Amino acid sequence: SVIAFCPNTTEVHIYKFFTDKWEKLHVLAKHDQIVSGIDWSRSSNKIVTVSHDRNSYVWTQEGQDWVPTLVILKLNRAALCVQWSPKENKFAVGSGAKSVSICYYEQENNWWISKVIRKKHESSVTSVAWHPNNIHLATTSTDGKCRVFSTIIKGVDTRGPQAGASVDWKFGEQIAQLDLSPTWAFGVRWSPSGKTLAYAGHSSMIYFVDDVEGSPAAQNLALRDLPLRDILFVSEKMAIGVGFDCNPLIFAADETGLWSFVRYLDERKVTPSTSKASQLSEALGKLYGQSRQGSSSDTVEPSKPRGGAHENCITCIVPLRKGSESIVKRFSTSGLDGKIVVWDLENHITISK
Repeated sequence: SVIAFCPNTTEVHIYKFFTDKWEKLHVLAKHDQIVSGIDWSRSSNKIVTVSHDRNSYVWTQEGQDWVPTLVILKLNRAALCVQWSPKENKFAVGSGAKSVSICYYEQENNWWISKVIRKKHESSVTSVAWHPNNIHLATTSTDGKCRVFSTIIKGVDTRGPQAGASVDWKFGEQIAQLDLSPTWAFGVRWSPSGKTLAYAGHSSMIYFVDDVEGSPAAQNLALRDLPLRDILFVSEKMAIGVGFDCNPLIFAADETGLWSFVRYLDERKVTPSTSKASQLSEALGKLYGQSRQGSSSDTVEPSKPRGGAHENCITCIVPLRKGSESIVKRFSTSGLDGKIVVWDLENHITISK
């Protein structure tokens, strides 16, 4: 019913849906530079924001207002991404300082402080993803590698039955390093059970890795079209990828665990204007059109709407869950075209567990 987003500025806007339209409720204005990450915790109702200004704030609702609390990040480069842990007692911030800050609340001083995982990444951290056990954290980086770390913090993490052997790891210890992509890596996600890890490479590849902590088994899937930027598991055997194609891609695993591309979610009717010949002429028109403007009647318009829900790169995909649903039936995507689109999978396909 309520959504928080950054309109490519230093602010975060909160909108609420009233009967037939969205109305602006709040503007969270505390950052000095562009906001690069937002995450809203479901249970504790807190919003965490990170920005290129190297700061992070945790926003708590008090009455009608959202009150910010500064987080001590210890960064000397921009913060790039953020995510709450499943238990919402920690959150992880990836940065351009080749580090990940694990932030937690210190009751005595009434502030959020961080422990930093340093000297593990060779370049900027582009995405972070929490394992369901609340201890393991996966990261992707522009050095092309995907890594998994232990983030156990004394006094914050308890030894629960779900943690298993993961409590034996020390804070910041590297559990796995996946060197599958020769290019930048983006959009890491765990499956609902935490058995499968997926991330995307900028060379139009998607990687699915099983049993990361033990003996990892990886599947590399080459895409026909443009690279992905983010991934979401809707169930244990189905994932959605979004990126430069401006159209969500559906991936599914069969009984043997073999992943494959199924189809685009936003199927468009192919019109004669989207034939190969017209695409070629449009490309040539773009190439030569600027220097020969008006000299030929065949000059093609610089760009045309793509015809789908999004008309530019999709940068983010977020699940919409009610209660404790394990299967995601609705999700939202946002992109560089300034649109936020809510998708209902039940209208498209039947999801098998």
